[in-house]
Amino acid sequence: MNRIAATLALLAAAASWSMVGSAAAPRAERAKTVEKVRARPPAAWDKATGAAFFDDAFATLEGPRPDFAAIAPGARLAAAAGTASSTQPQGGPSVGGGFKWSALVSPDTLADEIKDMKARVAAAVASVSDFKGGGYDEARVGFSTIALAFAVIAEHDGDVRWKKEAEQARDLFARVGVNCKVGTNQSFAEAKARVDDLGTLLDGSPIEAKAEREDDFKWSQVAGRPALMARLETADELMAASIASKDDFTKQVEKLLHDAEMVAAIGEAIQRPDYEYHDDDTYRGYAAAMRDAAAKAREAALKSDYDAARTAVGVLKKSCDSCHGDYRG
Repeated sequence: MNRIAATLALLAAAASWSMVGSAAAPRAERAKTVEKVRARPPAAWDKATGAAFFDDAFATLEGPRPDFAAIAPGARLAAAAGTASSTQPQGGPSVGGGFKWSALVSPDTLADEIKDMKARVAAAVASVSDFKGGGYDEARVGFSTIALAFAVIAEHDGDVRWKKEAEQARDLFARVGVNCKVGTNQSFAEAKARVDDLGTLLDGSPIEAKAEREDDFKWSQVAGRPALMARLETADELMAASIASKDDFTKQVEKLLHDAEMVAAIGEAIQRPDYEYHDDDTYRGYAAAMRDAAAKAREAALKSDYDAARTAVGVLKKSCDSCHGDYRG
């Protein structure tokens, strides 16, 4: 009886293993079938797809690899605060006698400003009708601000992106900014070409267009005062919104930092020799007050000091309003 029971147990086990094997076989076959229908990678990219990639990224890209840890919220403020602590307040001169732009505006802000303005000028030249219908004025402000940013980059004492191309880009975008005072077929064509050039530069390739300059560079040729005043008005609105409440300040502190730095940079630039009214003491006083108030707003943003930011933005607005009462561009 025990022998019969043992025999039956062996037969049951064999049947069980047979069922497992037969069940596993279809699964293996299905896996093979799934693997067979997967798309194979292309042997060669088509022309349209291949054009979106560099043959050798390391031969094209410049500068150190990005610090991805800096992408974390608040990391930029911490990094900028460290940089600001090593520079003189309100853009004081460096040891070598040159102006320290890093005390007013960071490399990140300059790069971000150019990227932001790229969207603005691209929208302005979306079509001839849009451009002639008022887009030319938007393009003038955008290109002029871009030209100013490149002018600062060319002189900046920090490690700023596009420094090698800054002077050429400065002159190209300054010229189109001036020509966009009117909406014509000629100014549209030039603006369209410069938008393409800017896209090329942002993608990591050099601009092929050459700037024509017969005389030495002058800051007065970078951007017209009316265009920069329009940029300042935008900054004034954004900064006012960022200090409307402590909660707004916390949420928009990086926007406040960006615009405060751009205002400080513009306030310094418009005092440079040969700029309109640069030799007018009253005008220079207003510009200096605006620059210094913006620098204090920048410092407050870096320290996340809401009360100091409110005070600085208030002083900044007062200096702008006083200037507008005496000068119109």
